[in-house]
Amino acid sequence: MSKTSERINLTNQFLIAMPNMVDPTFSGTVVYLCDHSERGALGLVINRPTDIDLQSLFNRIDLKLEIEPLLHLPVYFGGPVQTERGFVLHEPIEGTTYTSSMSVPGGLEMTTSKDVLEAVASGTGPSRFLLTLGHAGWGAGQLEEELAKNGWLSVAADPSVIFDVPAEDRLSAALSLLGISPSMLSGEAGHA
Repeated sequence: MSKTSERINLTNQFLIAMPNMVDPTFSGTVVYLCDHSERGALGLVINRPTDIDLQSLFNRIDLKLEIEPLLHLPVYFGGPVQTERGFVLHEPIEGTTYTSSMSVPGGLEMTTSKDVLEAVASGTGPSRFLLTLGHAGWGAGQLEEELAKNGWLSVAADPSVIFDVPAEDRLSAALSLLGISPSMLSGEAGHA
């Protein structure tokens, strides 16, 4: 078997931080992986809302948002890389493309251009989306190393966990995709 065929690809998967995660930035997080290749990985934390809501963020970038249910939706901490930049994780819209979008094979789209926010403000954007500031990034081989050290669990992503489950329940919901409850996980090795 060649090295390429042995390589795991976790694109369109959730990474679930294990209880022994030493990096406090990722402790208790669920990350949606937008891209995973031999060059590294890029994902967005989906369960860490900030105290910034859409209305205040839109005001900062000179966009008027008047759609009532959206005004007070939280902006999320997407990860420690490029925290001044917005990342919009959303369902694909048939026939619509944005200036700077990444289509996740078999999954969602991640857009970083302002045109998606303009579309949201005008009511023509994606109806289901999550807006983050920053993203999580791993260099070549770094994520694989963290997985080998049991820093993360992975499972096929389910968009309903992102869009239909409250932020505080997303960790449990992602774990349930594996048939695991949070109480079953321990940061310690077990003894029989």
